[in-house]
Amino acid sequence: MKKKKIFSGVQPSAIPTIGNYIGAMKHFVDLQDDYDCTYCIVNQHAITVPQDPKKLKQQTRSLAALYIALGLDPNKSTIFVQSEVPAHAQAAWIVQCNVGIGELERMTQYKDKSQKQESVSAGLLTYPPLMVADIVLYNADAVPVGEDQKQHLELTRDFVNRFNSRYGNGNQLLVLPEPLIPKEGARVMSLQTPTKKMSKSDKNIKEYISLLDEPKVIRKKIKSAVTDSSGVISYDPIEKPGVSNLLTIYSAFTNQSIPELVKQYDGVGYGQFKTDLGDAIVAVLEPIQEKYYALLDSDELDAILDEGAKKANLVANKTLHKMERAIGFAR
Repeated sequence: MKKKKIFSGVQPSAIPTIGNYIGAMKHFVDLQDDYDCTYCIVNQHAITVPQDPKKLKQQTRSLAALYIALGLDPNKSTIFVQSEVPAHAQAAWIVQCNVGIGELERMTQYKDKSQKQESVSAGLLTYPPLMVADIVLYNADAVPVGEDQKQHLELTRDFVNRFNSRYGNGNQLLVLPEPLIPKEGARVMSLQTPTKKMSKSDKNIKEYISLLDEPKVIRKKIKSAVTDSSGVISYDPIEKPGVSNLLTIYSAFTNQSIPELVKQYDGVGYGQFKTDLGDAIVAVLEPIQEKYYALLDSDELDAILDEGAKKANLVANKTLHKMERAIGFAR
């Protein structure tokens, strides 16, 4: 039976947090055995806001090494850097010409990011069509996304339906993707402000745990995480957001259910609970970090990305040519 295709990408804007890991990246690894997966470091998306070129280059390579250290297998998945496949930008122009300005102005992330910039680039408004191109080029049947990305997938589905209707003559030229949203652990909250989502761009480093934080830093951040004064470990996101968030993280790193953890720590108190949680996170991240540093400056990483770009170009160019023929570009 032919495997369904999956596409997903992460911006190399900063080192991912455990929230990124639990909400998306951990699942990337799990999906490899059941799907035909394509994973991309979307560095073209990153330049919609100002970037330091040297830092962007470093972060792009860092994220690629981290992908593989986390368990992505280049023998099972295609792993590549977006800018090394020109079809992304070429297809994005076709997408731009088939979506409305109103659709783009309604994008929540555009509204949020534009308010934080003194000067807003045109690319910030039009990067959703690039995201659409990313997905359709690889004939993705499904896209692993968090709740905050559902709007972009809806734009993709609207575009695919519109493109197939306008140019398909009754044929399905492009694949209509479905969202693939994890039911548990999809939303990890800040350690200091557990009513808001954990973010790698937060200025207060105590708010998040980076995947490359040293073990002693991880344990310290968990010990200082906000809880409450009751001392009772129970899951109630409304009344006990801090403890509930820590239980969500604990469950994700140990594969124990939250009810099991609540029972395990009945009457124990927060001190021991936090110590054990810190140890659980370190136990998972420490070997990942060791592999990451071994890969970072290696020829092996270069070879993986070169091969990934080669495979991605073959698939993306085929879809691009189909799109170009449909709209009348091909001679």
